[in-house]
Amino acid sequence: MKETNAGDAQALSANAVERRVERDAFQEGWRASASTIPAVLAWGIVSGMAMVKSGMTLWQSVAMTLTVYAGSAQFAILPLLAVHTPLLVIFLTAMIVNLRFVIFSAAVAPHFAHLPWYQRLWYGYFNGDISMAFFPQRFPVQTVHQPAGKLGYFKAICFPGWFAWQVGAIIGILLASQIPESWNIGFAGTLALIAVTIPMIVNRAALVGVVVSGSVAVVAIGLPYRLGLLLAVLVGISAAMLVDKMIDKEKE
Repeated sequence: MKETNAGDAQALSANAVERRVERDAFQEGWRASASTIPAVLAWGIVSGMAMVKSGMTLWQSVAMTLTVYAGSAQFAILPLLAVHTPLLVIFLTAMIVNLRFVIFSAAVAPHFAHLPWYQRLWYGYFNGDISMAFFPQRFPVQTVHQPAGKLGYFKAICFPGWFAWQVGAIIGILLASQIPESWNIGFAGTLALIAVTIPMIVNRAALVGVVVSGSVAVVAIGLPYRLGLLLAVLVGISAAMLVDKMIDKEKE
């Protein structure tokens, strides 16, 4: 009986430690990503306004922002919806624009391989640009087999951003007819994203990745279905990884 009680006590102690680790990781993730919230909010407002101005009803717009949760895909398909493009074309366009999330998920997936599939599916919905910017820096590939704190950190860099996006989108949806286009909120959102990106350039690899991906995005802006965005992601990540390997060799 005493052995059973001792085992239960140890289990409770281990659970308490795990909860504390995850709580501390959440706080760390929030401190790291809190500066992105204004930019996400601004882009959400722009997205909400764009949906209404493209002819969608209030409830259609709300349903899209909750289910799609991908600004680039939303902006890509809104013109197609406005001219009544066949649904299959719209679906394929959204899939192509969102292919970068496949890359992002592949980078994060090994860290959460221990979770059941339905949990991975749930957290995959929230995975995006912001999480890709912070998570690999905090948990590089060398920490794949060290799960402590990862889920708390991931929640902190994803959940607040999701909430900010939805709040911004709903504000844009409700005030689309009241906010004049001369305010140029989209440009303000772009400036906010730039301000968020600059502090993330922590080493030469990150700098090369930003410069290369930005250059490719500009050069390939004319590609159909916004494939230039996917190409910029692929080339930028590849360049950053190459420079990172070169830096490691220099240290040897």
